[in-house]
Amino acid sequence: MAEPTTVARPYAEAVFRLAAAGDALGKWSEVLRALALVAQDERVRMAVGDPKLSPAQVAGIFISILSGSLTGDAENFVRVLAENGRLELLAPIREQFEALKNEREGVIEAEVQSAFELSEAQVADLVQRLEKKTGRKVRIRVRLERELIGGVRVILGDKVIDGSARAQLAALETALKA
Repeated sequence: MAEPTTVARPYAEAVFRLAAAGDALGKWSEVLRALALVAQDERVRMAVGDPKLSPAQVAGIFISILSGSLTGDAENFVRVLAENGRLELLAPIREQFEALKNEREGVIEAEVQSAFELSEAQVADLVQRLEKKTGRKVRIRVRLERELIGGVRVILGDKVIDGSARAQLAALETALKA
């Protein structure tokens, strides 16, 4: 059986092409976020897995929950996913869409883990430094991680910059053992 991310990729790419052609990347980002949230609801997940419901009925549940906020193309997308039994892939479809959107817009997402709350000035300084280092616009998400003891850990795609006290203590321990 294929990985969910592998199966989700063609759907994400198709939605991305549709959104890019209609100059609606932001709108589709919102739509996919809303659809992924609906798909996470336990009652909706039970309905999606209910063999008594037809794909059209399952698609109708999504469409009715988000009534008024879905375009015709978005409703058709939901119907295609339902017909192909892929509604459970909405989260990975959204993730891949966002990655494609960020690539197009020259944006990289960074997760910053900090032992302490960061002030707005510290976050702004960190964003500026990361943008200078990467040459791209950086969208940052800050998360509190008390076990770091002090400092920050920055995750940029597949790169990790660990300036935490915990990492420095681990390096010191390794050096002392050698």
